Amino acid sequence: MTEYGRGRGPEPWHPEDPLYGDQGWTGHQTQQGQVPYGGAPQQEYPQEPQYQQQYPQQYQQYPEYEQQQYQQQQYQQQYPDQQQYAAQQEAYAPQQQAYAPQPQQQAYAPQQAQPRPQQPVYDNQGWDTGQGQYAAAAQADPYMGADPYAQQSVSGYPGEAPDLYTTPEAYPPPQPPGRRHLEPEPVEEEAEEPEGGFFAGGGRDGDDDGDESDDGRRGGRSKGGKPKKRSGMACLIAAVVIIGVVGGGGYYGYGYLKARFGAAEDFAGEGTDELVDVEIPKGALLGQMGRILKDAGVVASAQAFVDAANNNPKSKLIQPGTYPMNKKMSAAAAVALMIDPSKLNVITVAEGMRNTKVYEAIDKKLGKPNGTTKDIALREAKNLGLPAWAGADPKLMDPLEGFLYPTRYDLGKDSTPESLLKEMVKNATAKYTELGVEGKAKELGLDNPLQVVTVASLVNAEGKNHDDFRKMSEVVFNRMKKTNDVTNQKIEFDSTYNYAKNQSEINFNLKEAQAFNHPYNTHFIKGLPVGPIGNPGLDALTATLNPDHGGWMFFVSVDGNTTTFTKTYDEHLKLVAEFQERQKQKNGG
Repeated sequence: MTEYGRGRGPEPWHPEDPLYGDQGWTGHQTQQGQVPYGGAPQQEYPQEPQYQQQYPQQYQQYPEYEQQQYQQQQYQQQYPDQQQYAAQQEAYAPQQQAYAPQPQQQAYAPQQAQPRPQQPVYDNQGWDTGQGQYAAAAQADPYMGADPYAQQSVSGYPGEAPDLYTTPEAYPPPQPPGRRHLEPEPVEEEAEEPEGGFFAGGGRDGDDDGDESDDGRRGGRSKGGKPKKRSGMACLIAAVVIIGVVGGGGYYGYGYLKARFGAAEDFAGEGTDELVDVEIPKGALLGQMGRILKDAGVVASAQAFVDAANNNPKSKLIQPGTYPMNKKMSAAAAVALMIDPSKLNVITVAEGMRNTKVYEAIDKKLGKPNGTTKDIALREAKNLGLPAWAGADPKLMDPLEGFLYPTRYDLGKDSTPESLLKEMVKNATAKYTELGVEGKAKELGLDNPLQVVTVASLVNAEGKNHDDFRKMSEVVFNRMKKTNDVTNQKIEFDSTYNYAKNQSEINFNLKEAQAFNHPYNTHFIKGLPVGPIGNPGLDALTATLNPDHGGWMFFVSVDGNTTTFTKTYDEHLKLVAEFQERQKQKNGG
């Protein structure tokens, strides 16, 4: 393949070729690798004899050399006006003998005596137009200095392209270095593209990039034709495209800068009257909260909520859950609502809370009339999932007492009193099973698992922390013993009297309490009340199952914060007197 890709035949290296260089200023290199210097005849080096001896069969594999004289005659007839080819044909006769198996120097001897054609002279220097090189190339051994399989012969084989230096399509002969680029070609005026050329696929951007014009130049423009005009519609479309690109880029760039550096979009005020329930999942960060609020239509942007939360130090108090919120609230108003736990659409059952308080909270959150949930609880107690050991004593004030497990319950659109009660009972039953209250009852000397829950409810009502709970459970178990002759097996907890009275009073008449006959009043009855007086939490339950064993019999909270435990009744009386004195001073008595 030659440099221009037009055939396998020999084609000179033209100076206009991009790869052309001044490597010996003679215009090109010969195919044998030796460039004449200064116009002097090229010195031909005979091939080493050992090459012919080492490869004797290679010369026999090229029978085409037997026809070389005939092809050379055709070449001379095609170019009769070239004198150097006549001398070249005379050189072919002895050259054919060079391929016979004989010493190499005899094959090259006639070639060294071959006269060289006269070269033109420019500027007192010899200048080789390349034609003399063809005669030398034809006489040289094709295997010298090159791969024999890649060697190209000068003579034209049938089907090969002719020498383009002597054809009408030939490139002009190379010029000496001193005369190159002296006369630049005249520059034609830039002709306008034809109508519709830019968008119709014509012009220079079409598929005819490789076409040549009639004068032999690539991509040339026709001479003498009418001036080409650009379509007005094409210009208009191009302008519209440019405006669209610039305008679109400016719009998105403005949006990006505004979102990156501008103030976040925000609503004003407390929002509309339209309410929506927003559920914040557990573990949600401020960014996720902001996106949830934005999707619900509460805030204008998540970034505004994040900024408002970062500016409010109480934002760390935001809890997961469901919040009833107005639409189109300012971010600051949304944060203020969410840091208030009472605004959560949840019901939190506190440790030790009585069922009556739980029922009231459910009615309020669900918008039910007062007493609705209590009526359902008493009527549907057997259908709410209570365990079999819960008991069915008719003296029980509330069969569900102690089975509404303390935790937080999120409310949804489908929440009902029945669904909430079932969920609470389910949680309590699961926790009691986990703690193994059925097996622990006998170990503690109790009659049934319900009494375990009952003790835990008393402990939770009287104590303040886990350490108090363990000592308090020890007090309960010690007072229940048959050997207890101080209280005569009476527990005497004020909390039981308040439960029987449905009150929470600290100061009440002790004599009235001791005379009040009620199955829950431990000032009157011996042992435990008939059932729990509240819903014990986990700390109270575990303390009940693992009492302190310190021998405690009495306790009193003198200052209302710290509980003091004693083992004797005398110590207890001193503490009681101190407590009463404090109460008088507090009440101004």
